[in-house]
Amino acid sequence: MPRSPSSTLVIALVCACADADADTHDGSSSASGSAESGSSGGSGGSASASSASASSASASSASAEGGQDSSGGDATDTGGGGPWDAGNPDGSCSEGVPSLGQAVDTSSPTTVVGDGTAPSCTHDALAAAVAQGGIITFDCGDAPVTIAITATLSLRTDVDTVIDGGQTVTLDGQHQVRVLQYDSPNFMATATRVTLQHLRIVGGKATPTSTIPEAPPPCSQGYDDGQGGALYMRDGNLSVIDCIFEDNEAAPLGPDTGGGAIYVLGSLEGMVVAGSTFRGNHASNAGAVGGLFCQLSIYDSLFVDNAATGNGANGNDPAQCQVMHAGQNQVGSGGNGGAIYSDGQSVDVTICGTAITGNAAGEGAFGGGLFFTSNDFGGDLSIIDSSMQQNTGGSWTQAQTGDLHDAGTAVGTNCHSLTIVNSSLQGL
Repeated sequence: MPRSPSSTLVIALVCACADADADTHDGSSSASGSAESGSSGGSGGSASASSASASSASASSASAEGGQDSSGGDATDTGGGGPWDAGNPDGSCSEGVPSLGQAVDTSSPTTVVGDGTAPSCTHDALAAAVAQGGIITFDCGDAPVTIAITATLSLRTDVDTVIDGGQTVTLDGQHQVRVLQYDSPNFMATATRVTLQHLRIVGGKATPTSTIPEAPPPCSQGYDDGQGGALYMRDGNLSVIDCIFEDNEAAPLGPDTGGGAIYVLGSLEGMVVAGSTFRGNHASNAGAVGGLFCQLSIYDSLFVDNAATGNGANGNDPAQCQVMHAGQNQVGSGGNGGAIYSDGQSVDVTICGTAITGNAAGEGAFGGGLFFTSNDFGGDLSIIDSSMQQNTGGSWTQAQTGDLHDAGTAVGTNCHSLTIVNSSLQGL
């Protein structure tokens, strides 16, 4: 996992790939001033926004982190949360958005939630549809509708699932429960994919329960779990197309937890985000989107006012902390990646046609816009047709190959190579 600056690169990877409670920890790399070292990598997948959409590491049960699979009392509100404004209004990816980012054809749904009226679109009806999997659409009447999610919805891991909100459906966790969960016991092994499209998710909350053993600062404080306020996924693959994520939250403190809106752990084929907006989400790390051992590609999207709420980043330093936790003398309590966070090994991060504005890393942490560490320096970072402005936090760039070695003051990265094309990055 990410580490704070030190004079020597040390890589110590602990990967419990088959254990549902596995976590991954890595070493630290040389840096000075605004440089920070890290471990693990980011992603690159394929995605494409259709015209309609254009414009960790521990797995835990739903009851432990924001609800259970059972259905509860249903509440449907005819309010839709404002006008539809998904995606980057000021730019797009000139290379186009690949197929995994294009909206799925939902003209022949497996399940239609609702009978044409708002009151028929309930949590219970949606829970039954999610339990079946396949293509899920809604018939809730002409007006936008908000469905109160009273218990976390568990997605099937053995079949593909598509949830299409038609730009009229909002799922609201009411700051009580995580909204969606996909929890396979494997690691980078499962090929099934979840697609969320034309959907708004707000008020999701992942509640942590695994507290780091008490030790005096600067030893790490906070939690080991509580990832993914709107969606937590382990060993699955994800496409997010023409969606809006607002005001979701995950564990507020801890060196290795995060993902205010989305957290994906151990993905075989990665995460693709296209034509979507992430606004006002927060977590210890990865204020909006976090991935650990997960390819990450983001196209034509907007990240604004998200925050990593931890502090002190993450390091392994016996001189500062004599207490062992997770096999290390951990110091720092997160705060990396105000908007986007990627950690892992030999995965790429691609950001194209995306605006990342006004996001914040935590005190003493890094990457207000993007935090991306590749613990084997095997992951490439590409920033194309994008902007990063008015983000706050520490920064550093350590690219092993190529001519570019500075990604600006919104980025903290260890990567194999850095590509910047037609982009406006603060500090450059």
